[in-house]
Amino acid sequence: MAHRVRITGVEDVTHDVRRFSFERPAGFVFEPGQATDVAIDRDGWRDEKRPFTFTGLKDWDHLEFTIKIYPDHGGVTNQLGGLKKGDALLIEDPWGTIRYKGRGTFIAGGAGVTPFIAILRDLEDRGEIAGHRLIFSNRTERDIILRETWEAMQGLDRLFLVTDEPASRLAGGRIDADFLKRNIRDFGQHFYVCGPDGMVADVNAALKELGASPDALVFER
Repeated sequence: MAHRVRITGVEDVTHDVRRFSFERPAGFVFEPGQATDVAIDRDGWRDEKRPFTFTGLKDWDHLEFTIKIYPDHGGVTNQLGGLKKGDALLIEDPWGTIRYKGRGTFIAGGAGVTPFIAILRDLEDRGEIAGHRLIFSNRTERDIILRETWEAMQGLDRLFLVTDEPASRLAGGRIDADFLKRNIRDFGQHFYVCGPDGMVADVNAALKELGASPDALVFER
């Protein structure tokens, strides 16, 4: 079922990521980590649906997306970059397999962190954030989405790394088997993985090789 919703606010999160707040349809329910198919309510764009994750909390009176804008692609995200308060979106019912299953480590690459935003916010809101870890890889420090939010979460263990900024004081390199072996002691926990398809496949394979149960891997299937 499609819902037409008005945008109530737009703000920059990073140099290429924006937060969109918009109306919440009556009775609309989602779980942290879920996404929906989104289209722009304009001629020529209503059939161009793309998936985006809800990044607000499920009890808020409005909905929220945190979206990376790709102005050079000329597609939906480029159009989203030009939207403002009062413009309208078409959203479908929520879907998705990324849900909270229990204490563990969240491994994200770039905009792949978006499903974890609502999950970690929800855990913090319930006073249950302690004991969780976020491993977050980006090209450079300026690409880190909501860095201040993660750093403010008391009890959340954080490990930021960058792949293309040698001068950064953050850890460098990629999330591969050697990295996981060096940085994770317990492979009996849950692992939440989201990012580019190749990264998700490689990280999941490495985690299983190191002893993680396939049933403990949470990712978009």
